[in-house]
Amino acid sequence: MSELSGKEQLRYSRHLMLKEVGLEGQLKLKAAHVVVVGAGGLGSPALLYLAASGVGELTLLDDDKVELSNLQRQVLYKVNHLGQAKVSAAGKVLGSLNNQITVNSIEQQLTEQNAEQIFAGATLVLDCSDNFTTRYTVNRFCLKAGVPLISGAAIASEGQLMCFDFRLSDSPCYGCLFPQQPQQQTLNCDNAGVLSPLLGVIGSMQALLAINLILGHHEGSQFVRFDGLSLTQQQFKLTKAAQCTECGRD
Repeated sequence: MSELSGKEQLRYSRHLMLKEVGLEGQLKLKAAHVVVVGAGGLGSPALLYLAASGVGELTLLDDDKVELSNLQRQVLYKVNHLGQAKVSAAGKVLGSLNNQITVNSIEQQLTEQNAEQIFAGATLVLDCSDNFTTRYTVNRFCLKAGVPLISGAAIASEGQLMCFDFRLSDSPCYGCLFPQQPQQQTLNCDNAGVLSPLLGVIGSMQALLAINLILGHHEGSQFVRFDGLSLTQQQFKLTKAAQCTECGRD
């Protein structure tokens, strides 16, 4: 993996022109392994751009099937994919977009039992899920493995982007920002609705941040809130919460 083939040089030529990427950066992308948990509204644009950008190995995890109501926002899928497993349909689309990368499709829900094996060898993880149980599981195992976590969320007209850089010993975690509560209600697209392009914005931002992390252009944890109606965003630096039950445990 010390060089690019002629086809890869042509495919990624617009990256190779950039001083922020170049040959060295493109080789970093080729060597990277990104795990994406959730192949729905956020995972769709994130996966498309990670594949197009030349991330060498993608592992996608989802246990749902494609439904008609998904097509309003989950841009990976087409009418002919209805009834298929999302990871199967997504794998075919990503393979047709870029046949020079490896795509691992896992038709499972993330659990405490399979997370460690799935995250093994990951460069970083994107959490594109839509429920708190999965988010806390992803957070816990990324924290344990010291793997950066990029988490996204989009409800109604507001989106959120979070980066937890677990390569740093003083990094906060998802639990610092959203402490776990008993009987926590999950708002998602199914029960609250969402503006379709908002998911494209946040999912694309997750992919962009992932690429910046791989290339070494980003370090540290942050939180971004994006308003899909006013097209404004707020950005905050994150610090560890002293009483966090997730990363504050001995």
